[in-house]
Amino acid sequence: MKVKDKLLEYLDECRVKPGKEVNLKKYKTDFEHEDLSKEEGAELLEFGIQKLAEMQDKLYAHNKYSVLIIFQAMDAAGKDGAIKHVMSGLNPQGVQVTSFKAPTSHELEHDYLWRHYIALPPRGEIGIFNRSHYENVLVTRVHPEYLLGERLPEVKSEKDIDQSFWDKRFEQINCFEKTLADNGTVILKFFLHLSKKEQKKRFLERIDNPEKNWKFSSADLKERAYWKDYRKAYEDAISNTSKDYAPWFVVPADDKWFARLVIAAAIYYEFQKLDISYPIVSAAQKDDLMKAKDMLMKEGEENGDGSS
Repeated sequence: MKVKDKLLEYLDECRVKPGKEVNLKKYKTDFEHEDLSKEEGAELLEFGIQKLAEMQDKLYAHNKYSVLIIFQAMDAAGKDGAIKHVMSGLNPQGVQVTSFKAPTSHELEHDYLWRHYIALPPRGEIGIFNRSHYENVLVTRVHPEYLLGERLPEVKSEKDIDQSFWDKRFEQINCFEKTLADNGTVILKFFLHLSKKEQKKRFLERIDNPEKNWKFSSADLKERAYWKDYRKAYEDAISNTSKDYAPWFVVPADDKWFARLVIAAAIYYEFQKLDISYPIVSAAQKDDLMKAKDMLMKEGEENGDGSS
């Protein structure tokens, strides 16, 4: 089987079909990819990065679509590295990365989608959410006490936060993303699926390596204790919000290079589905271009060697 066909097969395995009930235990954190070496993967990733740069140029010129790429994961899964490597060939003027942390007091004065809505990419550009509106059905689900600070009318105590509450939020998120998709935003959502064993390894690396000490926080270790709760929250969120117009990809993240390759491939193939092209120049515009060329050529002739 050709590497390209195998990669497409991997993507199909990673993509969550709408309506599928997700059990993350059945998703691999490290694909068996003996038929693809790390060196071959690096070459493919470089090729993919070049193609993404070409497509970004068309996206900007076409100016009818925007692209929103969402990254969610447990701590140390490699979100920052994936963004850095996969997007390295793109024009930074057309890409905006937004990292969402705990909401500020000002943000809490609005509904939970507000701060995400104002960070959306305009037409022709790419927006990347490093964590996203999904934190509102992940972190808040593991720590429902946080919701009490949102002063929601229907939440007077933690007893009011039941399954119907989360189902309502899933519906709100689906409506939010459907509205975006209907208005020209291509949405791709990636969950970097890291094993608990690999997370432990990466935490220890951050502790042992002075240059990586800044990446480790005691809060990371605290959240690790809620591993099963987070897994359940992710399973419910992905199951309820993976749609044709906003698909989730569960990406094996134990091998960083392979995760980056899968992400780049997914973005590339989704880009290809768009009917985008450079604007067609009209006859009148072509005539203006020729006139401009003549003026520039005459300018060069007047200066002799073309210098001023």
